[in-house]
Amino acid sequence: MTKVFFTSDHHFGHRAIIDYESRPFADTEQMNESMIAGWNEAVGQEDRVFHLGDFSFLDKEETSRILSRLNGYKTLILGNHDRGRSRSWWLDAGFQEVSENGIIYKEFFLITHEPLYMNRHMPYVNVHGHIHGQKYAGNNHFNVCVEHWNYKPVSFEALMDILASSQETDKNDHNPLSSES
Repeated sequence: MTKVFFTSDHHFGHRAIIDYESRPFADTEQMNESMIAGWNEAVGQEDRVFHLGDFSFLDKEETSRILSRLNGYKTLILGNHDRGRSRSWWLDAGFQEVSENGIIYKEFFLITHEPLYMNRHMPYVNVHGHIHGQKYAGNNHFNVCVEHWNYKPVSFEALMDILASSQETDKNDHNPLSSES
């Protein structure tokens, strides 16, 4: 059965991100290899992965080598660090699909690189990257940056379980009967 995964902000080949985000790697080679291994542990060949931007700081040849080693059908939503390269550059490098804008997934999830403003009355969940180790509070945002997920893609099933659990907690917190015995 095909599974769907979300991830973002790998920054393959970006030395400075190790320091900026206190990543637990000695150098970019260790970081790249660890993230490739983590991706392939989680994602099967037939699975689909939405990468929500800032994939690689490497040239096309090196980026292509990494993409060829990663399992799954890969869709890239361009991040701020990806936009210096054309959509065709990313397709040539090995992504099967590339979107310059966000995507609406299953009519409920807004999948973007940067988090969007979502007030509590909006009926959507924004699945995003960009903010690395930071986290937005509330049920309307879901940060899939690698720093939150042990440098692996997170499955749609796991995302749904977490959202269901947080909505149940939120419902109980606002239910005046939930504190009665």
